[in-house]
Amino acid sequence: MSSLRLLFSTSTDPLFNLAVEDTIFRSMSSTQKVLFLWQNDNTVVIGRAQNPWKECNTQRMEQDGVTLARRQSGGGAVFHDLGNSNFTFMAGKPDYDKTISTQIVLDALTKLGIAGKATGRNDLVVDTPEGERKFSGSAYRETLDRGFHHGTILLNADMSRLANYLNPDLKKLQAKGITSVRSRVINLQQLDESLTHDKLCDAITQAFFDYYNETVEPEFISPDAMPDLPNFEAAYNKQKDWHWNFGNTPEFSHHIDERFTWGGVEVHFNIKKAHIDDVQIFTDSLDPAALEALQSAMKGQVYNKEGIGNAIHSVVNQYPQSAKEMEQVKSWLLVQLA
Repeated sequence: MSSLRLLFSTSTDPLFNLAVEDTIFRSMSSTQKVLFLWQNDNTVVIGRAQNPWKECNTQRMEQDGVTLARRQSGGGAVFHDLGNSNFTFMAGKPDYDKTISTQIVLDALTKLGIAGKATGRNDLVVDTPEGERKFSGSAYRETLDRGFHHGTILLNADMSRLANYLNPDLKKLQAKGITSVRSRVINLQQLDESLTHDKLCDAITQAFFDYYNETVEPEFISPDAMPDLPNFEAAYNKQKDWHWNFGNTPEFSHHIDERFTWGGVEVHFNIKKAHIDDVQIFTDSLDPAALEALQSAMKGQVYNKEGIGNAIHSVVNQYPQSAKEMEQVKSWLLVQLA
């Protein structure tokens, strides 16, 4: 059996591709070196320890139908569209070495006439008259007997959309976990207009073969053409699960306030595993009973629109005379928590 394995995904579904990546990694032979090439469309991918409410404009993402996907590796948040190319290198130990996979990518770009270089923050950059510009970011994952290195390469990404989704609304969040570091970026098509995803994949594939002095037939995969991947359905179901993408968020607190015609409201949330672990509501309303009931009703609810909606609904049933005020509070909370 060849020591190499080469896979191309023809799907642009991030949840499918990340599940494929995880399944390959868990099931691969420790003697194999794997290259997986893929693209995601309309997606924000966050690191394993990140807070989506802090890193992303989740309200804008929901409005625009942008998928949030949490990956298995660490690192920061990135926006993917079809102007990005994604790569994953995997190997068993002791052969796993992220400097090797980085060099393979740089060798591929050199053959395409692009002089990239690695920097200390796991990024690849090019020199321009305006200074260094980042075109690739990476993240890593290791277990006792294997590791992987994956990253994205900017070819022709829509930078305006990147700014839309990776610049969160200003929220009063005190959050644990990893915060993304923003860098000045460049699309490689600014250096070579002819560069495409297929052309880049061909170059990385050839550099992969050249490094290991071996070739192998590619496997093309999609939801309609699955290779042998043990336990893929379980990985796919986990990747699609709200509790993985949002509920895996580290503990954080959130403080919001607003003034309505009938009084001011100040809310302090403490969130654990995307559930409202504790909440305190302060108000100068002349009739605070409904808000006091809301404080109790929100405890234990999921920190999303369904959870808030359930709490508001129960309070309106208790205090129908406050229905109008509760609807105003609900509209405000859903905007603030998005």
